[in-house]
Amino acid sequence: MDRVETPQEPAPDVQFVAAEPTLAEKEEAYERFVWDNLKRNYLGNYLHGMLGMTGFRLVNAPTFLPAYLHLISGSNTIVGLGMALQQVGSVVSPIIGATHIEHRKKVMPAAVWMGGLARVQIVGMAAAGWLLKGQSLVVAMLVLMFLFGLFMGAQRVVFGLLMAKVIPLSRRGRLQAWRNATGGAIAAVLAWAAGKYLIQGNVLGNGYSTTFALAAFLTTLGLWTLQVLLREPEPPNLPAKSKMRDRLKDFPALIMSDKGYAAFLAVQMLATAARVAAPFYAIYVTSSLPLAAQVLGLGALSLAYLGADTASNLLWGYLGDKTGFRLVLLVSMIIWIAATALLMTLHAPAMVFLAFFGLGAAQSGYMMAAQTMILEFGDRSEMPMRIAISSTAEGITACIGPLVGGFLADNLGYPTVFGVSIGFLVAALALLVLMVKEPRTARMAAM
Repeated sequence: MDRVETPQEPAPDVQFVAAEPTLAEKEEAYERFVWDNLKRNYLGNYLHGMLGMTGFRLVNAPTFLPAYLHLISGSNTIVGLGMALQQVGSVVSPIIGATHIEHRKKVMPAAVWMGGLARVQIVGMAAAGWLLKGQSLVVAMLVLMFLFGLFMGAQRVVFGLLMAKVIPLSRRGRLQAWRNATGGAIAAVLAWAAGKYLIQGNVLGNGYSTTFALAAFLTTLGLWTLQVLLREPEPPNLPAKSKMRDRLKDFPALIMSDKGYAAFLAVQMLATAARVAAPFYAIYVTSSLPLAAQVLGLGALSLAYLGADTASNLLWGYLGDKTGFRLVLLVSMIIWIAATALLMTLHAPAMVFLAFFGLGAAQSGYMMAAQTMILEFGDRSEMPMRIAISSTAEGITACIGPLVGGFLADNLGYPTVFGVSIGFLVAALALLVLMVKEPRTARMAAM
């Protein structure tokens, strides 16, 4: 008898749903992405910093822009007002920038917009010098300085977060060291050449405008390079999108949740207040020290200031990677005090050159330490807001400082301004020694 086979029911499709990766697995994948793309991202950040910072130094060094404002206005108060307006622009924009990016997986598009708008203002400064005269030129420069500060404040948050995302903690110091050193070398040579040939030669009808145009070109080239090379990871956890006013309410709790960060924030504000004297270093030499002004000129003063960046950045970067950046902050503020005192007391051209060299080295060490230490407090999800808080706190202090400095310079003289600067630095140094521990060591001890 033949066997009768009953038809089989088709086996149901079995679908396997992959398990959602755990947070630990996501963190591991994030770290793997960072290390796999480190060479490319390192190169992108290096080129961006080298080219971008070279151009920005030509604008932000306490020589060309303050001297140009003084030239077209004849007033220390206007110089102080311009520096203050630049800082006013940077007060609110870091918070806006942080609120705009903290919930985003990719922040490079925002970096292009904010960085690009900052560069547009430098182009505007160049155009204003070529096209305007008299009071209209002064007003235009003041407006452009405000807008420059506005977009630079937002840019600082975005690029700080970008570096923290793609460069491991153990590599950040040496990256900043090499990009600042090479950028500083280029900027020092360019500053000397700009002072000697572009400005003294009044190239293209306005040497200052030509210098600003060169700065805009270099910074734009750096931004384009970073955009091409950067490979950005997506963080495993992100805060929810929130409104700026809601984030403002979180500030007190965010600051006080880490007492070390709260004390560090106070140090930043005091050190920023000490920059009350920065716009008047070069003006003091050119107006009060005729021998030094004749021998050195703006070109040599800029060379000393920016050349110190080249000579000191490698030391600051490797020292910070090895010991943490608290020591860098401490040493740089001591040099800052000593250089200011030297400028006040010894007026031979060689001593003035040495004072500007010390001021440049101190500023580069302070900026590197302050910007890197911010990234080492607390957890990663709150990093954009910590950067924004620090930038805003610095901006508020820096708004008042130049106005006070200009008033003091006009009514009491430059030595008074320098003395006030030293007083703020001594207070900041004392607070750093007594209240701020190295965040890297403190975090490792807590693990």
